[in-house]
Amino acid sequence: MQINLNPEWQTIVSDEIQKPYFHVLMKVVDEEYKSHICYPPKELIFAAFDYCSFKDLKVVIIGQDPYHGKGDANGLCFSVNDGVRIPPSLRNIFREVSNDLDTIFMPTSGNLEDWAKQGVLLLNASLTVREDTPNSHKHLKWNLFTDAIIQKILEEKEHVVFLLWGNFAHKKGLKIDRNKHLVLESGHPSPMSANQGKWFGNKHFSKTNDYLKKNGIEIIDWIPVD
Repeated sequence: MQINLNPEWQTIVSDEIQKPYFHVLMKVVDEEYKSHICYPPKELIFAAFDYCSFKDLKVVIIGQDPYHGKGDANGLCFSVNDGVRIPPSLRNIFREVSNDLDTIFMPTSGNLEDWAKQGVLLLNASLTVREDTPNSHKHLKWNLFTDAIIQKILEEKEHVVFLLWGNFAHKKGLKIDRNKHLVLESGHPSPMSANQGKWFGNKHFSKTNDYLKKNGIEIIDWIPVD
């Protein structure tokens, strides 16, 4: 399987993609796409790295795996293609942006490319999934690769904001040096978690920008352009 990884990122993780497990991973992913319907489309598996350069990276949002419905996933966690109905979790994210920033925010698109282009790495722990089968590629060892990505960020960047939503993301962020980076944790934006009072009011978007501004880094415009 051809690796469609942004050249900048490919250089940064060059040692990682030479490891035996990664070659096995690419072979198995290729077989999965031949034998089953999988998402996102092959050419978008590494899209998160195309839109967010390592040089400009400021924020990392960690998801679990891509949306598993036809036409939904576009390679960015929580994001969907233009024209796709905004999923409940993303709708709750937008509601929190609106409440946090005290603005009226009712987007018609759930495409988060605008966030990514500003330096938000929208990283799923697993970069692929079978149709209608959430978490179906967890066993493929994508986690080794995405853990290596996070480790590179921790080692080579400073003052990155990690937004960890839900228990899965919390565990993914256990090794983050919280003296060097900012970690903001809350419940997941899914309806179940949000309705239990674990999501709304976390103010992660304003807190992120406050931290970036304090460290002389350009803030994120969280209001995507439709």
